[in-house]
Parts: sequence; C-alpha cells; structure tokens
Amino acid sequence: MDYELVMYSRFSPCPYVRSAKRVLEREHVAYREIYIDQDDAAKQRVIAWTGFQSVPTIIIARPGEIEPITAPEALAPGSSPKGVDRGSMITEPGEIQLEKWLKKHGFIG
Repeated sequence: MDYELVMYSRFSPCPYVRSAKRVLEREHVAYREIYIDQDDAAKQRVIAWTGFQSVPTIIIARPGEIEPITAPEALAPGSSPKGVDRGSMITEPGEIQLEKWLKKHGFIG
C-alpha cells in the first residue's frame, strides 16, 4: 500500500486512544503515532482539523508525511468531529466506526 496510518495521540490516558489501539493491534494494522502533548505543531494541526485537541485523530498519509492524503471533509463550525468519517481522517471513533473506516480504505478485509 502506498499509504500509512498516522494516529495523532497523547501520552495521558484516553479511552478513545486505547480503543483505537486495540482495534489496530487486533487487525494487525501498522500505524505511526504522533503525540500532540509533546509536539506543539502537531497539536495545532489537530486543532485546525477538528476545532479541538481531539485524540485520536487518525489520518491516511503518504509514508513519512504528517498531513492527510486529501483534505478532510469540512465540519460545520463548532460541531464535534467525534466518530465522523471525513474521508482521509477519522477522529475519536468507536471500535465499529474505526473498523468500517479501515475496511473502506483497504487497511483490513
């Protein structure tokens, strides 16, 4: 595959991050993790994309890159990004939402 998953995350405990990691590990999907609490530029990217410091924000990127392969679909101002499939991005998904998104993009069968 010409793409990789990048998960914007943080070190502090978060149930959505734990849930996403559980799905990715169970499905044997490789990902790269970027911690927004250690990288201010990464935190600013997540805020620009979601309006919040929402983690996990998972993107499809070209290998080694930090931006989505395509611009994520816009959110209505002030709306929550939680669980919304935005094409190349999903934020704070539940396990079923994440599995569907991974299937849609060919990361799992």
